[in-house]
Amino acid sequence: MSEQPPTPTPAPKPAGAPEPEPIRWFGTSWLNRDGGYWPRRIGVSVGALAATAAAVLLLRFGVEGIAVSDSGTFLNVLLTAAIAICSMMSVRRTWKVLTEGKDQLTGWMAEDKSLGAVWLIGGAGALAAYFARSLVEAPGEAVRRAAHERAVAQYEKRQAGRSGRPGTKVPSRAKRKR
Repeated sequence: MSEQPPTPTPAPKPAGAPEPEPIRWFGTSWLNRDGGYWPRRIGVSVGALAATAAAVLLLRFGVEGIAVSDSGTFLNVLLTAAIAICSMMSVRRTWKVLTEGKDQLTGWMAEDKSLGAVWLIGGAGALAAYFARSLVEAPGEAVRRAAHERAVAQYEKRQAGRSGRPGTKVPSRAKRKR
């Protein structure tokens, strides 16, 4: 029986230190990539791929339903083009959300309610983008990591600016009486 080295326990964080924001299905395990991070990444990738396949199958049934109704070639081509365009728009929007964050969306990408039908029709594309991003990292990890690193840097800068006695305030200049 081999002995495993004890896992180091993280040092307790001081009060006021920034905490990482959790990511769906990962919690805060993305920060150090521990606590089941890799099995979750694999599970998210497989789940996103299965959901993409299901969405594509659903769209195929819809297109075949229109084709069976003998509506004409023009309508079939129009429907296929609409699905392709909606999927491409959804891929672009989802990729931007996962890499840059939702607050960076501008123009047509920022529209949630008015373009809801586009996002629904292009759902397979959005799922495909989610799958592709999950192969690189936990979806949304880059955005959260950048925000956490900024918060830690600001916290450390504030802590470095304090004197040796953190409970004392820096004396301010007295106001002159007129």
